Amino acid sequence: MGKPTGFIEYLREPPVDRSPRERIADWAEFHHHMDEKRLRQQGARCMDCGVPFCQTGEIISGAAAGCPINNLIPEWNDLVYRGLWREALGRLHRTNNFPEFTGRVCPAPCEGSCVLGINAPPVTIKNIENTIIDRGWEEGWVLPEPPKNRTGKKVVVIGSGPAGLAAAAQLNRAGHAVTVLERDDRPGGLLMYGIPNMKLDKREIVERRIRLMEEEGIKFICNANVGDNVEAMLLLKDFDATVICTGATQPRDLPVEGRGLKGIHFAMDYLTASTRALLAGAPDASPIHARNKDVIVIGGGDTGTDCVGTAMRQSCRTLTQLEIMAKPPADRAEDNPWPEWPRVYRMDYGQEEAAAQFGADPRGYLTTVTRFVGDAQGQVREIVTVDVGWRRNAQGQMTPVEVAGSEKTRPAQLVLLAMGFLGPEQALLKEMSVGVDARSNIAAAEGEYSTSIKGVFAAGDCRRGQSLVVWAIREGRAVARAVDTYLIGSSDLP
Repeated sequence: MGKPTGFIEYLREPPVDRSPRERIADWAEFHHHMDEKRLRQQGARCMDCGVPFCQTGEIISGAAAGCPINNLIPEWNDLVYRGLWREALGRLHRTNNFPEFTGRVCPAPCEGSCVLGINAPPVTIKNIENTIIDRGWEEGWVLPEPPKNRTGKKVVVIGSGPAGLAAAAQLNRAGHAVTVLERDDRPGGLLMYGIPNMKLDKREIVERRIRLMEEEGIKFICNANVGDNVEAMLLLKDFDATVICTGATQPRDLPVEGRGLKGIHFAMDYLTASTRALLAGAPDASPIHARNKDVIVIGGGDTGTDCVGTAMRQSCRTLTQLEIMAKPPADRAEDNPWPEWPRVYRMDYGQEEAAAQFGADPRGYLTTVTRFVGDAQGQVREIVTVDVGWRRNAQGQMTPVEVAGSEKTRPAQLVLLAMGFLGPEQALLKEMSVGVDARSNIAAAEGEYSTSIKGVFAAGDCRRGQSLVVWAIREGRAVARAVDTYLIGSSDLP
């Protein structure tokens, strides 16, 4: 490394965000950039650690440990320290097609497995990654790179989320003619409608990358819903290979009394409606709006946080976020050692904003909803909750048990269900007669990605289940290698 003692000389310094009170007044991204001197110092904190666990990308105790796409993190940290930004961008693009996406929305499992993090705050890997790519765009270093030769093979990718985009980019790089079908009115999938604008700007970031991919020769067709207005079986005849990257978009419901009341929505329906309205230039015209309402978000995770941040920008009256799990500890527990993802208490941007506005973290832990109560018009008016404790059942599994006498009624005119996803929507899979596994995901072995139908492949959340954007990119790149090998017998794709 350029500065072997950097991790001793410099403290971890994360980027400064705009103040919560300021940023809830608009939909702009909330991170500030750091000046170059301080960024180079942060790069200097990267250790000559011998075994860089930050780039391993393993699953340990059910969570990612290290970078799933095996980013060459120590290399570009060192290049940033030495001021070699263009070279750093080259190393970054070796493993990641879309660092401007991961640099904004990835929870950074790389930092959780940073060797320095064993006994000190880890390197600010995510911020350095984001700054490298942003500088690359600003300096004009990110340019379209169409393939020099075409193979004459045609591939269709169904779905334009992170897995579909990564697969399309890599297959196009190999020289195949790639068409991407998207059922929504804009390409991007989860990146466009599932993540709010203040976290990932649509026009400046997502659409910019889509335009570059189009310049490289990839064709995007929107409003193309395979199995509805696009005949699935025709795709098998018209293309040499088909890649399904439709995500895991079937939400987990909460089937308790009163679920059919108006004002109770799945989180993705809410986030999508809000982003559509924003892109149309009328954010207050969203059909699902939090203005002057008591909002309850049920479920934690990134999607729950995004609902909190969106409701804050829509001027909700109050906001409560309920989680059935216990509050995490402030520091790693003994059963959560490095290099596992640290399951510790942290305030994300949405909770910071709610705390600044209402005086406290909006989250309530060990709580579940038992019923919804409505008014005479069938609109949800309040929810009834109980506290829970976790106990082992006869099979040894941890299950929630209600605490007697803990029932509580809370006002609510907007309830958002952010409890995760069950798997891919089944209509397309049935239309194509694609085999599924016990969890209803597409059955396709990792490394091969081929489905039960010859020439049809699957990658991303529709294959592995709900996961991170960075895992989707990894799967998209991997399925591209598999398809390339299927089409021409071998593959030089990274």
